[in-house]
Amino acid sequence: MVRRSVLDLTPLRISRDFRLLWFGELVSHTGRMITLVALPYQVYEVTRSALAVGLIGLVQLVPLVLFSLVGGAVADAMDRRRLLLLSQTGSMAATLLLVGGAMVDRPALWFLYLAAGLSSAASAFDAPTRSAAIPNLVPKDRLASAIALNQLLFQVNDVAGPAIAGLIIARFGLVWAYAIDAVTFLAAIAALLAMHPMPSEHEGPRPQIFRAVREGFAYLKGRRVLRSTFLVDLNAMVFGMPRALFPVLAREAFRVGPAGLGLLYAAPAAGALLGALFTGWVRHVRHQGRAVLWAVAAWGAAIIGFGFSTATFWLALVFLAVAGGADVISAIFRSTILQSSVPDSLRGRLSSIHIMVVVGGPRLGDLEAGVVAQLTSPVFSVVSGGVACLVGVAVLALIVPQLRRYHAGEPA
Repeated sequence: MVRRSVLDLTPLRISRDFRLLWFGELVSHTGRMITLVALPYQVYEVTRSALAVGLIGLVQLVPLVLFSLVGGAVADAMDRRRLLLLSQTGSMAATLLLVGGAMVDRPALWFLYLAAGLSSAASAFDAPTRSAAIPNLVPKDRLASAIALNQLLFQVNDVAGPAIAGLIIARFGLVWAYAIDAVTFLAAIAALLAMHPMPSEHEGPRPQIFRAVREGFAYLKGRRVLRSTFLVDLNAMVFGMPRALFPVLAREAFRVGPAGLGLLYAAPAAGALLGALFTGWVRHVRHQGRAVLWAVAAWGAAIIGFGFSTATFWLALVFLAVAGGADVISAIFRSTILQSSVPDSLRGRLSSIHIMVVVGGPRLGDLEAGVVAQLTSPVFSVVSGGVACLVGVAVLALIVPQLRRYHAGEPA
């Protein structure tokens, strides 16, 4: 039973290209997590405004929406390795802008927003391309295991990156934090250069980009299970994602400084890491839709607990860790439902819609949390968001019964 529950490492063992892609991203994503802490910290230090921190999400959301759909269509039409190389280079250039901004005593807010937007645009091409490439690198019966390994990668990064970021900012400053992020992109670029080309398997003439984007959305018509996997994650991230409030809570409620701020960002990932380490059982689960609903409900309940724990820092970290553990289970099953039911010729476009939801939802959540906190209080913003998440899960389960009835292997 224990062996069945432990993470399945087979995809790393049998696929050289998956192994290269995985280890390159392991390094570069850690750097991105350092910037995830550094940028909101810098904006709050400059403005002392929760709303200004929340607006980072809006600034990142716009290019994400504009370019992720195009990125998915491009990923279905060209060599995916080449596109990943271009996107990683673009992300490194955006981070170098932040290095320059950190060298100024009080950089203009618009400049920080600009760099954040450019980084988001590059990521909009990278994420759907990377997601669409994985099913061609591992056997179909190991796809869920490969996705679980990717989740493990993200959670290791999400623990190490923020924790390291808090220490770097406190000891060495923002310039070093951003510079380390920029250097880590070189690992991903080197890994991609060592991989084999990944040409698209699309046959026949290529449709125009915007027609290709429409084809991706047209595929979702009538597929209520796929659409509901997007909606359930949007519900969780828009209402139940309090990370924009971490700089405010770290300074005003917990009084823990940059090092404690890093722990707030790392705590959900620590819980997700523990969850991901014991995901060997996921490939045996047939009621995948039901698993998604229960996982998102657990996320919302844990966020409510976090909101009521602002007087006790360690308890707040525990609730965030529980939330992260629930989120990784939801992510694995949502990704498996998508990747196992979409043909390769459309996988980049559907992955781009998925990534737009997964990455865009937290950005909308940043804005929602910042606005509600500005109008009421940070604690009310956190608790009300968790309650709204639970209500949303219940409503979705009622109006889309196909999701809670969905079994692995069925058409989605």
